Amino acid sequence: MPYIATTVGVKQVYPGKYAPNSLLQFIENEGVTFSHCVPTIMHMLMASPEFERVDLSNWKVIIGGAALPRKMCQAAMAKGIDIFTGYGMSETCPILTLAHINKNDLSEDDEIDIRCKTGRPLPLVQLRVVDKHMADIPADDTSVGEIVVRSPWLTQGYLKDKRNSENLWKDGYLHTGDVAQINKDGYINITDRMKDVIKIGGEWLSSLELEDIINLHDCVSEVAVISTTDEKWGEKPLALIVLKENSARPAEKEIVKHVKAFIDKGLLNKLALLLTVRFVDEIDKTSVGKINKRLLREKNAEK
Repeated sequence: MPYIATTVGVKQVYPGKYAPNSLLQFIENEGVTFSHCVPTIMHMLMASPEFERVDLSNWKVIIGGAALPRKMCQAAMAKGIDIFTGYGMSETCPILTLAHINKNDLSEDDEIDIRCKTGRPLPLVQLRVVDKHMADIPADDTSVGEIVVRSPWLTQGYLKDKRNSENLWKDGYLHTGDVAQINKDGYINITDRMKDVIKIGGEWLSSLELEDIINLHDCVSEVAVISTTDEKWGEKPLALIVLKENSARPAEKEIVKHVKAFIDKGLLNKLALLLTVRFVDEIDKTSVGKINKRLLREKNAEK
């Protein structure tokens, strides 16, 4: 984005430290109309007292680096923010898809569904969702496979790492390691990273889908779902939950009951009932504000 903006002469505002009040003041004072960030940054802005005061009705935001939670999308839209998902990786330099809205007669729920999907490929991006035999999965919004891509701007490999470079480009496509579904309109929806999928008794449970559902609970400010080892099932889901300020701590069974309501509606695998809950003060992040699931798994394996 900075290179495109510079090329076409667009004004750019660089805020330095990510302090929510300062960011909102920059947006207001400098007339910022477009930004891109990870969900953690948007969460910080929404928690600021300044958020309700500042007019954000002319602001467009691409959320990347992690899934856009439905509750966050709904709250942003209520403020007039044009918010939607973008997707890419360091290896793809980086953008591959955007979740643009292409219909005008959508209900609010349907519009949120599209904005929170991973999106459709940009021009010059050839994107497929394939099974382990490199066959395209059905575009039924249910079947899952791995996203593989080709485009002119992808990396050709890793420096001095022939084995991983060959694995990256196996069968002539760049393998993203992201598990996704695709629908009849060509929108893809990432359900998890291959390394973050929770493998329970031979079945896969999406940590991202479970996070999105737990996020809908009124007391939850932030959540990360990771796998923990289990003698019977192999792995089980563990939800690390940060509560909203001044919110009373609910019983673990209340969170499980909340999840069960979505299972009963057929929206989540019943194996999610194996969920355990731990309330924490904060969730570890990477240097760019993404949830650090590798570190979380390492820390909670010791407990």
